[in-house]
This record gives sequence, C-alpha cells and structure tokens, in this order.
Amino acid sequence: MARLLPHPLLTPLLALVWLLLNNSFSTGHLLLGLLLGWLIPLFTLRFWPDAVKIGRPLTLMRFVGIFLLDVVVANFGVARLILGSPDRLRPAFVEVPLDLRTDLAISLLANTISLTPGTVSAWLSPDRRTLIVHGLDVDDPAELVATIKQRYETPLREVFE
Repeated sequence: MARLLPHPLLTPLLALVWLLLNNSFSTGHLLLGLLLGWLIPLFTLRFWPDAVKIGRPLTLMRFVGIFLLDVVVANFGVARLILGSPDRLRPAFVEVPLDLRTDLAISLLANTISLTPGTVSAWLSPDRRTLIVHGLDVDDPAELVATIKQRYETPLREVFE
C-alpha cells in the first residue's frame, strides 16, 4: 500500500491546493487534483530522503492557521508601507540562529518566512545553524528573530523533530 500511496497526507493536501488555485470545486477539477495529488508524490518519491513523520498533528494545524493569518496581516502591512511612505522603510538582514536540525523542518521554516510578505529567507549557513532573513521594515532585529522562533520555528520543531 505504501508503494501505491507513498504520502497519504500529501495527496489530499495537493488536491486541495489544486482546487484553491483553480477557484473551482467541480468534479473534473476534484478528480484532476486527486490524480495530481497521487502522481506527484509517487514520481518524486526518490527525492524524499526519509519518511515524513508528523509528531503533533494539532500543533501542525495551529501552525498552518497562524501562518495563514500572518500572510493576510502582512499583506496589509506591506501594502500600507509601500503605499504610505516607502522612504521610511528600514530594510535589514537579520541572522536567525536555528534550533532545527532536519532538512525538512529547515526547508519549511525558510519557505514559511519567504511566503510571508515583507520577509524573505536569503541564505542558510553551510553548518545549517544560521538563517539569514531579509526584512522589508525592521525596527528591532531581536524582535524579528524572537517572532520567527516563537511563531514558526518552535511549532515546526515540535511537529517534525
């Protein structure tokens, strides 16, 4: 069964993403989303080094909710900054020390940061202990680091490590 459905949680997630991207919940799109959700994990199986183990599913759901809320709030914040007075922006590169050790968790953290408007993951140190993050408007670098660690890194560590 694991050979035919290598990532059972990823299949419905990919199907849902397909439906949301197409903004259609028709039967055809649902079937195509499920087909893609089955084929993509099946054909990319050799690129996954280890089986993904989710330690705390409720924490993962809370993380996704926080992330989605942060994306919406950050969109409005960035729009206000850009439309307001862009000459007052304080862009900065900030070093975020990492407690995460697995490739999956580090990758998810870097992608979460990059998908949140106003921040982008710029560089991961070769020893994987520091992530350089660029912030569009950074008042206090320590506060940005604390926010990333508390809102994103801690839940990811609980779920994937």
